[in-house]
Amino acid sequence: MKHHRAHLLVCAGTGCVSCGAFDVKTALKKEIERRGLADEILVVATGCNGFCEKGPIVLVRPDDIFYQRLSVDDIPLLVEEHLIKGRPVARLMYTPPADTKPVPKMADIEFFRHQRLIVLRNRGRIDPEKIEEYIAYDGYQAMAKALTEMTPEEIIAEISASGLRGRGGAGFPTGKKWDLCRKEKASPKYLICNGDEGDPGAFMDRSVLEADPHAVLEGMVIAARAISAARGFIYIRNEYPLAIQRLDIAIRSAREFGLLGENILGSGFDFDVEIVRGAGAFVSGEETALIASIEGQRAAPRQRPPYPAQSGLWGQPTTINNVETWANVPSIIRRGAAWFAGLGTETSKGTKVFSLVGKINNTGLVEVPMGIRLDEIVNNIGGGIPNGRKFKAVQIGGPSGGCIPTELLDLPVDYESLTRAGAMMGSGGMIVMDEDTCMVDIALYFLRFTQEESCGKCAPCRIGTRRMAEILAGIAAGEGRPGDIEKLEELAWTVKRGSLCGLGQTAPNPVLSTLRYFRDEYRAHIEDKTCPARVCKNLISFAIDPEKCVGCLLCLKACPVNAIAGERKKVHVIDQALCIKCGACFTACPVKIGAVSKLTGEKGRALVPEATRATTS
Repeated sequence: MKHHRAHLLVCAGTGCVSCGAFDVKTALKKEIERRGLADEILVVATGCNGFCEKGPIVLVRPDDIFYQRLSVDDIPLLVEEHLIKGRPVARLMYTPPADTKPVPKMADIEFFRHQRLIVLRNRGRIDPEKIEEYIAYDGYQAMAKALTEMTPEEIIAEISASGLRGRGGAGFPTGKKWDLCRKEKASPKYLICNGDEGDPGAFMDRSVLEADPHAVLEGMVIAARAISAARGFIYIRNEYPLAIQRLDIAIRSAREFGLLGENILGSGFDFDVEIVRGAGAFVSGEETALIASIEGQRAAPRQRPPYPAQSGLWGQPTTINNVETWANVPSIIRRGAAWFAGLGTETSKGTKVFSLVGKINNTGLVEVPMGIRLDEIVNNIGGGIPNGRKFKAVQIGGPSGGCIPTELLDLPVDYESLTRAGAMMGSGGMIVMDEDTCMVDIALYFLRFTQEESCGKCAPCRIGTRRMAEILAGIAAGEGRPGDIEKLEELAWTVKRGSLCGLGQTAPNPVLSTLRYFRDEYRAHIEDKTCPARVCKNLISFAIDPEKCVGCLLCLKACPVNAIAGERKKVHVIDQALCIKCGACFTACPVKIGAVSKLTGEKGRALVPEATRATTS
């Protein structure tokens, strides 16, 4: 293998690609060739680095210097200073939000320091389209061990002893699931990788498939050997084109290397996989609905039992796990169950991948040991809340999860703790909210999502979520009535208990958790006709403080409906009858002036003419 004095690892995950990563890569290669450095410096496109908010990202090795938010215009300077003169460019480095001094090395950045990588062990360091690079980092060693040194029973015993639980939501023990399928007499048996990821704000599975597709394939081959399956399917939603492309390359490469297909590694074991593209329905993530989709039917769940391990794809025994679960398997087989079980808590072993998004400084993909405190994720890895705002809650588990409030920031992140707190691990979506978030509005958003994604097969889900959304919409519009909270709770428990599948059984969670921790906000909307967070349009008003207004015209120019009147250097006024409460004036007014206020309650209502007040209070 040719030696290079430096490797430039260009993050080519979807986030960075959308910000121009391929343009940066092309510019780097051109500049390096122009400088006659092509034999010394190698440019490599890797999978997602994880720190998505800072893309495009380039990591320079062996120095481990982390460059962020690069543009094509930055490249000549970077090559000249760092790669020719040996002087890293400080202005292109990451600077923490509360600091002015950049942090040159990736390992010293808080976002990376507190993580523990197992599933994402190869992120940002290998080219996912080159199987040789995966093999160079111990890739397919676990598979070779499983095929040549272990019996199916020993493989399952190792996975069971590790304590690995399914990372797709419910947390069912993986070894137990495999064992149930292995013991079934019927043949053939099938494997499925669930890559359908429909949670708002979630991109864990997509990133793993983009960054390390061979880890998923290797995990599937090991499981196939354990349950005696010869055929597997990877179900992935069609709007993940980069993940599909890299997975397709990985499958073809593995076949060429004899790591998939007939007589793998000369062991006499046959197993192959194919990709199935999903249409993008959230309910397809439910395993029986996903199976129906692969069979060519409408993605609707069915009653269980029988479970897929007994009667799954085409009525045959089927093991189904999600992307993250499969990617854990090679490390467990290679390093041993005791090593994996040594991480995490008593009942939640190993690590968990989260997509950290929302009102947080460091947005991206993180992998942390089970049991880590929520505060460490939000304030250490995530860097806290932007613009000096206060943390209010974090939604964990996607639309089926729940909102965890400030007073529970010390909560350990594991399956049982989250469930007791009214949330769930889910697939790993983590949406952070600040003090400007209305919890009634948030509950309505997630409930509308699940209502629209309901397949409609069972009445509790189809009708119950719709009725709940209607009540919530009324409260958010200032039309809530006494008794609405009690109706919501009754409906929520009815939907949870009566729904056929996990979508309906968990859809009320955001409502129940916000009622549990933010009940006062619901009461304020209903009883006082106020929105404490000043979000719900019917309950807020905008006004200009005449003592602060300098007549700069910025709010007037920003207003899309000409509701603001005023002349330069004279006090401006908002016509409340014309105002559509879009907030453009509030945003346009400079912070140092702060003349535009957002009001709710009596102050806001006082601004509204009597003739129109009936619709806004």
